[in-house]
Amino acid sequence: MGKKKAFALRVDEDMLKAIEKWASDEFRSTNGQIEWMLNNALKQAKRHPKNQKKEE
Repeated sequence: MGKKKAFALRVDEDMLKAIEKWASDEFRSTNGQIEWMLNNALKQAKRHPKNQKKEE
């Protein structure tokens, strides 16, 4: 995975509570859960960035 960039995300309170619960159930942080969800959505839409050559 490349460099991570921080940004503000505004989300409905009820949606955030549902994401936090899901993250807890999966033993992930809320941020980790959102990243996981976004990665899955990108893969399903066939828009996931291509893997870059790993540095050794």
